Order: sequence, then structure tokens, then C-alpha cells
Amino acid sequence: MNFNTILGSVDFLEHLRGKTASFLLNTSVTKTCEIPNISQAGIPGKLYLTPTLDSEFLCVKQVRSLENIAQTPKGVPTPALITRAVHELKPFSNIEVLNLGLEELPKIEYFKVHDFAISASDAINKNANINAMEVFQKGVQFAQELELQSDYVILGESVPSGTTTAHSTAKALGYNVDKLFSSSFKNSPDDIKTKTINEAMALINEEDDVFARLSKVSDNMLIFTAGFVLGSTGRDDLKVVLAGGTQMASALLIANSIIEVMGGEIDSKNIALCTTKWIYEDENSDIKALLEQLSFSINAYASDFDFSLSSHPALKLYDEGEAKEGVGCGGALCYASINGVDKQVLTNKIESFLG
Repeated sequence: MNFNTILGSVDFLEHLRGKTASFLLNTSVTKTCEIPNISQAGIPGKLYLTPTLDSEFLCVKQVRSLENIAQTPKGVPTPALITRAVHELKPFSNIEVLNLGLEELPKIEYFKVHDFAISASDAINKNANINAMEVFQKGVQFAQELELQSDYVILGESVPSGTTTAHSTAKALGYNVDKLFSSSFKNSPDDIKTKTINEAMALINEEDDVFARLSKVSDNMLIFTAGFVLGSTGRDDLKVVLAGGTQMASALLIANSIIEVMGGEIDSKNIALCTTKWIYEDENSDIKALLEQLSFSINAYASDFDFSLSSHPALKLYDEGEAKEGVGCGGALCYASINGVDKQVLTNKIESFLG
């Protein structure tokens, strides 16, 4: 197993080789996921449970808020399996869950679940109704006050329909992002997504500032993560790996817009983004083009892991483009790469979860 450098230098990730990592999972629900057929990140009609189930499986290797592991209608299992498998082979120092607006809390004991008193957001085509300034400030404060239990932090996410809200967010902030965002589908439901995003854009007024726009058409995870990124830059001791694809790119674009409005600069030397091969090689999105719109430099990497060594039909769907990222699996796979985890061993571990 290895990784590819998307942007920046190989040095950042190589510097973390053999070091300990804490895994934090940002979880939230945007009611955008209730729009029929907009996402396949979970069970139809129960997508609001996806981040809850992902948290449970990641922490304790079983789901407790539903009978079975969440999978798409086509049978693609959650990428939580990948992150959990990495954890079993090369354990993270600790796993913690950030509740940024869940409909149901995960049924787990002993694991820290941070509660920020944030409610699930409404659908972006109806006005998400987020107090964006407050959510952003909570992200900043959390980064500033976080007690480190390892050498660096891996920050993942689980937000069904999150690529749609990420797209609308970046578009509302004025970035050129059409056709650059990924989808949980192999064949993205562009007609549904485009209609939803266009309805969201119609809510934006020209005089709306950054936070007014975020309040209408974004989601809690993106805004909080942007705050976390900016809060972390004031600490020399906090290195952050954003574990995700185009959603994490959108969070960085939010941070970029906020810092530009404030007239400041971002010292990004301790921040990186790590994603999957499935995102990096996706013909229907372009994470590099998103990141190149930042006014600050960023180190970005993609794991080269795939399921070429697997014969399991459900897992082969990943290689066919039916799922690409989520639950921090890109960051987890890069972490596995720099810690000597064997591809065949990891493949076998993931397969073992499916029976």
C-alpha cells in the first residue's frame, strides 16, 4: 500500500510515518438527505441514521440502532468497514465522535461523544436555517481547546447528501465548482442535485455576507470543520489530517472565504487532506481543481488502496465507482500506508466483516 501526492509535498505525510493518531468523526444530518434519490449513502428513508450507524460500527464493530450494517440499495457497504479494519490492524490512539446535529445518538459507551448543542439542519433548497457564525465559532473553540492524546488528529465525516451541500456551499461562496464534486453514486443523479442546488442558489441575495450564505445553503459539518481548521492554525502542536474528499475540500473553501473577508492569511503548514483512490481517479469530479482554488497552499494525498485483491461482489462495487469516500476512510487508508499495513491483510480484514 502506498499513496499519491495530489498537491504539495510528500514531506508532510512522510513526517507522520510511525506516529500516533487520534480519530475524530464529525457527524451530522442535513434534511437535504430526505430529498428522494439524492444520495445513496445509506438505507432509503433512513439516511438520517447513517452517521449514527457509522459511529457505532467504527467504535464497536457492530450497529445497534438498526439490525444490519448500512448499505446502499445496490449493496455497497458503508466505508466505516474500511476505517474500522484499519483501526483493528493499527489502532488509533483514541476514537471520538462529534455530534454536530444528529437525529439519533449512537448507542456506545466509554467512547467520548462531544455534544455542541447543534440541531440537524434543514434542507438547503428550503433554507438550511443554520446559525453559521455560532457553529463556526464552536469549531474554532474546539480546535483551540482540544487536548491532544496523540501526535496528530485525523478528522473524518459522515453526512448523507453531504456532497450536495458541499457543492451548494462552494457555489454560493463564488467558486467555480460545477462538475467538480463527487457523488456516492457511480452515475450521479445530476438532475436531482442540480435542481436542488439551483433552488438553494435562489435563496441567496447579492448582499448576503459569507455567514448569511452558509446559514442558508450549507451544513453543520462543513462550517464546523472550517472553524476547526482556522482554530488549529493558531497552535504549533496540532497537526490535522482532513480525512475526506470533495466535502473536506469545500470546508477548506469556506475557511478560505472567511479568512479573505477578515483580511488575514492561513498558515496551512500543519494541515493536510487525505482521500481515496476512488475520489482521486473519479472521472466525474476533480478534487485537485477544487483545492487549487484556495488562496493558501495545501498538502493533499490519495491512498492507492482498492479492492483488486478482493473477490467479494459488494466490495468490488467500490472499484466500479459506486462508493468513493466517507467515515474518514481516505485518511485511515493513508494512515495505514505510512504504518506498514499490508493490502492483502487489510482486504481480508474488511471482508471478514461481511461474513
